[in-house]
Amino acid sequence: MEGLQRCFVLHTRPYSETSLILDVFSENHGRVSLMAKGARGKRSPLKGALQPFTPLLMKWSGKGEMHTLRHAEAIGLALPLTGNALYSGFYLNEMLSRVIERETSYHQVFFDYITALSELAQMDNPEPALRRFELSLLESMGYGIDFLHCAGSGEPVEDTMTYLFREQMGFVASLMKTSNKTFLGNELRAMAQRKFVTSDQLRAAKRFTRLALKPYLGSKPLKSRELFLLRTRKNTQ
Repeated sequence: MEGLQRCFVLHTRPYSETSLILDVFSENHGRVSLMAKGARGKRSPLKGALQPFTPLLMKWSGKGEMHTLRHAEAIGLALPLTGNALYSGFYLNEMLSRVIERETSYHQVFFDYITALSELAQMDNPEPALRRFELSLLESMGYGIDFLHCAGSGEPVEDTMTYLFREQMGFVASLMKTSNKTFLGNELRAMAQRKFVTSDQLRAAKRFTRLALKPYLGSKPLKSRELFLLRTRKNTQ
């Protein structure tokens, strides 16, 4: 491959006594799998660098699905994620690992990911950052949805009217009020603008992104979501 690439480590797992297998999100090559030989060794300079949420410069070589890491250096401090923000960051990493295709460039998603991590590090409520990232991810994957027009009539959505989401079609005006797939016009407008003023708009965005992402994620539960729920239960006991 060409020279150094800006990257983030999404996930690591041990391999042999001293090595690691890395799932990495890179600026120009998307998601790649790397073998970091000796990275777990006591004297390895990589030991502290190959952590999630740390901006890195990396270089690798080799063909096939698994490449060999040749160089890695941190180019900044790890983003300070704690509490709910940390679990939200793990959620973003798991989403990328499961949704985007291997070794396919998602240049815009890379910068959306940086923005989302920065927002998580600064905001008390992680929900707006997560919803913005999910919507951006769907758009980058070609999931084109017109939030601002009724798919049936082509008319602009009205803030107080109810719309039913139909896959492969979009949102159509509906008299149905209580379906998991119905949304108010102001909620659709909030998703289009990626700006959520009310808690109802945030909840609506979460309902929509879960519906839209389900075909990509399949039936396997998200580990990060399970960990978050476990932490929440412990904190309320």
